[in-house]
Amino acid sequence: MSLLLPARHRRLYGLVAALALLITLSASSSGFAAGDVLLSRGRPALSSSDESSSLNAAKAVDGNTATRWASEEGLDPQWIRVDLGAAHTLSRVHLDWEAAYGKAYRVEVSPDGSAWTKAYSTTTGDGGIDEVTLPAATSGRYVRVYGTARGTAYGYSLKEFEVYGPAGGPDTTAPTAPGNPRVTGTTATSVSLAWDASTDDVGVTGYQVARDGAVVATATGTTYTDTGRTQGTAYTYTVKAVDAAGNISAASAPVTGTPGQSTTSFTVVAAGDIADPGCAAGSNCGAENTAKRVEAINPDEVLTLGDNQYDTGSLSDFKKYYGTTWGRFLNKTHPSTGNHEYDDSTPAAGYKGYFGSRATPDGKTYYSWDRGGWHFVALDTEISMSATSAQGKWLEADLTKNTNGCVAAYWHRPLYSSGPQADMVSKPVWQILRAHGADLILNGHDHLYERFAPQNATGGADPAGVRELIVGTGGADSYGFESAQPNSQKRITDVKAVLKLTLTPTTYTGQLIRDNGSVLDTFGPVTCH
Repeated sequence: MSLLLPARHRRLYGLVAALALLITLSASSSGFAAGDVLLSRGRPALSSSDESSSLNAAKAVDGNTATRWASEEGLDPQWIRVDLGAAHTLSRVHLDWEAAYGKAYRVEVSPDGSAWTKAYSTTTGDGGIDEVTLPAATSGRYVRVYGTARGTAYGYSLKEFEVYGPAGGPDTTAPTAPGNPRVTGTTATSVSLAWDASTDDVGVTGYQVARDGAVVATATGTTYTDTGRTQGTAYTYTVKAVDAAGNISAASAPVTGTPGQSTTSFTVVAAGDIADPGCAAGSNCGAENTAKRVEAINPDEVLTLGDNQYDTGSLSDFKKYYGTTWGRFLNKTHPSTGNHEYDDSTPAAGYKGYFGSRATPDGKTYYSWDRGGWHFVALDTEISMSATSAQGKWLEADLTKNTNGCVAAYWHRPLYSSGPQADMVSKPVWQILRAHGADLILNGHDHLYERFAPQNATGGADPAGVRELIVGTGGADSYGFESAQPNSQKRITDVKAVLKLTLTPTTYTGQLIRDNGSVLDTFGPVTCH
């Protein structure tokens, strides 16, 4: 049996169906999908350039495909970014290109509009509409499309730039409580603290440090030194994590620190250029043999100087080779990255995946930490180290805040070397470190050992300068020396060895110890600047 509606009802039914179809098509054309929330509509937008005042960045986030943003013509790179107002978990990006499209571009995210992380890239863009699905757990406050190659002779032009996140409303989930709070050193008037990083569904932005129940500081990293204390007085500390939405975690377990002039030493072992594919636990190979030497030394802390895992630093290789050799010291390792980690299919993904928060305690591949009167700084030579870069500005601010009497920095590529791999990329941070009275710089990259006398960033001998040590002897095949550089005091190659540093709040002493236990070089004690 069929049911025939009256004519006016049939007309009304047809109108409703047409409207439903129009809504469906409109949602499809804007990139909307069930479960997604549009975060970018009408938010503040900024671009590297505008072709004219009527083609500004705001036109790409206004929801009107009849308007657009266009960059200046004929120039690469160009970018447009949108500020979402707060950190969000992100699911995808919808790009509606005008005729002037990006052939090669990246989608990047940032918590602060300064430090950017690549979430997607392509070199085969063909214009039209691009639906970019972001990796799981991608988050940020700022999202940027960064074009590196135009698809036409014109510029870049977007009718719509839409950023989506999963449904679920505002973030109300607090981070986990910081773990393993500990006192890492004291002086007559200070207590140095450290703790394990908290986790959060969006991202931890800082830590509240409380002394005897009152918050005294907010730290961006997982260390803090409380200064101006009274010698012999016991202080109780707790730490809480804070996320981008302002949610605050439960307090950590309490820890007690008592300032008192410390003469206690601690040991640090360092090396770079460590694990070759095929070299695993139980093998007679470089990384396993140096790992056994580290076990014999049993240091308090371990530093890696980049190229921790060859050849591409993939997570699977990290787990099979580095993880079964030097991974035995993971819980006391403070790593730095090298060029081979950035050869991964997603640069440094395996490195970050293996080391987790130990490699990026503040969400970046550069960070600092304290112990026993020393301030340690891990830097990344595979991103910009200029004085005006995010890393350079961070270093200046970090050293300005430092209250410890001794400073050691470490990264992969050396500024000076008598081997084949000297690299000028770190000269700006050398200058910053010298200006702040740093004592030691530790590097890898050249697969050899070299000790320099204190010098400045232009290579001049300088009693108040920084001593550079190259320790690329962690397990990979050795390099030869080329020509001895000024201020070079000791050069050793064709060995697998680690550097042992014995540190007090005012001095350092060093030894290069071969995998068989023989001592190849000794220096110090040297008083910090």
